[in-house]
Amino acid sequence: MPAIPHMESRQTAKKGGFRKMCGDLLYTLRNFRIAEKVSGITALLVVVMALMVAMSIQSVRLQASYRHTLAASATAAVNMGRVNALIFAIVMESRGIYMSTEPAAVRRYADELLRRNHELADVVAEWEKTVDLIDEEQFPAFKQRIDQFIDFRYELVRRATRIGPAAARALGDQDTNRALRSQLNVDLEAFAKTYRERAAQVQEIADRTQMASWYLAALGLSGLLLTALNVFVVRRSVITPLADIAKATDSIAAGKVDFDIPHIEQWDEIGHLARAVKNFRDAVCRNLELEQLEHGTAIQRDTAMGERDKLHDKYLETKWLLHSALNNMAQGLIMIDSKAKVLMTNVRFRQMYQLPPEMIGPDTTLRDILTYRAEKGLFTGNVEDFLKALLGRIAKGKPSTNELPIADGRIIRVSEQPMAGGGWVSTHEDFTEHRRAERILHRTEQFLATIIENIPEGIVAKDARNLCYVFVNRAAEKMIGMSRAEIIGKTARELFPGAAADLIERRDRQLLAQDQQLEAIVDTIDNPTMGRRTIAVRRLQIGGPDRESHLLVSMIEDRTDQANAADVAA
Repeated sequence: MPAIPHMESRQTAKKGGFRKMCGDLLYTLRNFRIAEKVSGITALLVVVMALMVAMSIQSVRLQASYRHTLAASATAAVNMGRVNALIFAIVMESRGIYMSTEPAAVRRYADELLRRNHELADVVAEWEKTVDLIDEEQFPAFKQRIDQFIDFRYELVRRATRIGPAAARALGDQDTNRALRSQLNVDLEAFAKTYRERAAQVQEIADRTQMASWYLAALGLSGLLLTALNVFVVRRSVITPLADIAKATDSIAAGKVDFDIPHIEQWDEIGHLARAVKNFRDAVCRNLELEQLEHGTAIQRDTAMGERDKLHDKYLETKWLLHSALNNMAQGLIMIDSKAKVLMTNVRFRQMYQLPPEMIGPDTTLRDILTYRAEKGLFTGNVEDFLKALLGRIAKGKPSTNELPIADGRIIRVSEQPMAGGGWVSTHEDFTEHRRAERILHRTEQFLATIIENIPEGIVAKDARNLCYVFVNRAAEKMIGMSRAEIIGKTARELFPGAAADLIERRDRQLLAQDQQLEAIVDTIDNPTMGRRTIAVRRLQIGGPDRESHLLVSMIEDRTDQANAADVAA
């Protein structure tokens, strides 16, 4: 029993110590300066925002990885299902050939098998474009077996249509065919296992993304709390005291000085400001009588000095702006009056004609400058004739622009503009590099046009917006069998048969999707004038949808003779 009062006294002492500690902490916080309070809270807020940015970046990366992995898995699964279904369909069509006895039935099954073969090749080609690093090791072998499978079915159709169903059945009833089928099944099972593992990875990424979202939510809540705390501190320690001090200063400004200044007891910035206002109030009290006596005179004096200062500042500002603008011009500038007396030149003009500083003075004339330039070899022609023509133009008040060659090889573009009331302003711009660049560009364009017109490979360009031909070189004219006047401005559908136009437009859409296609794609098309042709085409894009020019350029090689030679050899 005696231990109970002792325990109560210890608990009371602990509570008293905790209260004292809280009181000391609050006293210390109150004595902090406003800048220290706001800076501390802002620093914590910056740390939270930095963590939010880091978690946001991580979340974005996880989501990007999730979308990429999910899309790749879905695309591959779809392709795998399509391949499996097409293989089954091809096998069924093959069995139809084996079991047929009539040539018409054999032809029907053979056509369907060839169509399925084409679909299988297209699906595998589309799948190959989406193969990522995980599938790169096993996909080439799988594609090779698919190619063998397709080639075998082509041979089966050939034997069935040219020899008979028995020959096709004899070809299909081989261990090699069965082994290839079995290996394709193994490949598809391996792909299925890989995509099951990838599905597990997608789930893991989704879990991590959810966790990152929770972290972001927690950090966002912390940021909101810190923002609320900052608003509270600013409102309590800055806005409210400043409002009180502003009322006090308004009262002082109104002539009321018999009141106490609030917040003088504080030791932060507000306290310093309050004490400064108190000192100001005391000074106002001491000088109020003097100010009342001198009020009228002070107002007049201050008004006059203010107007004088404004005019002086405006003059200096205008002078400085004019001086800066003239001396930072890219062109040389000279201004003369109606009698050809120089009123002003800028730095660029003096540098352009190598004029010494002492030459430009209040009595300098345009004749003096032209004479000096003639002596330095920077003026060609007669000075007097030039002045006479210039004064004539000034009198007429007509602006003009001329390009004048100088003996040192430069070309100066001179723009003259008459001034109201007489006088003349002229700007001089060095146009030498501009003209040189124009000549170089002209030679380059001629050079490129000569090369493109004389290479053996056909070059055509289309406007990507409407797929109309905008350029055809000489070799392309020969390959198409039409003149460029018949081709330019038209689309492939206006020039080629339906199947050929469909193929060309499909290739154009593929190019728009993948930016460039530098590996040659070999196609067989029906040319309306040249017949059936085998061509190899490389394509690329120039420009883009957001630019003024967006072109599709195709480089065409006619391989018809090579293909015919290969068929003869086969």
